[in-house]
Amino acid sequence: MNNKAADIDEYIAGFPESTRLILQELRNIISTVVPEAREKISYQMPAFELSGNLVYFAGYKNHIGFYPGSSGVQHFVNELSDYEHSKGTIRFPIDQPLPVEMIKRIVAFRVKENQEKSRLKRKS
Repeated sequence: MNNKAADIDEYIAGFPESTRLILQELRNIISTVVPEAREKISYQMPAFELSGNLVYFAGYKNHIGFYPGSSGVQHFVNELSDYEHSKGTIRFPIDQPLPVEMIKRIVAFRVKENQEKSRLKRKS
């Protein structure tokens, strides 16, 4: 794993092929939901932002970490029983398919949440 990656391509390139494929799939899922989001590396992880940080993700030996923030986990907690999760983290096992539809809903939720925060900020 390359902790000093300059961009998401470089970050993903630092993993074994099987992990690279999953990381790229997750990146594509997020991009499909919010193509206007800006990609970046933040906290040495791939991140997407639109009206603030949306989600982060990271590769590990046995899982992919997905970080939609505490609100993103809490809102979907009833759907997460098949996955290890904590306050702001969901762990997707490397040896199982990604839950594509759930990831799309989580990302869409975070987009809506960020846009609402941004709208409220502009009003005040």
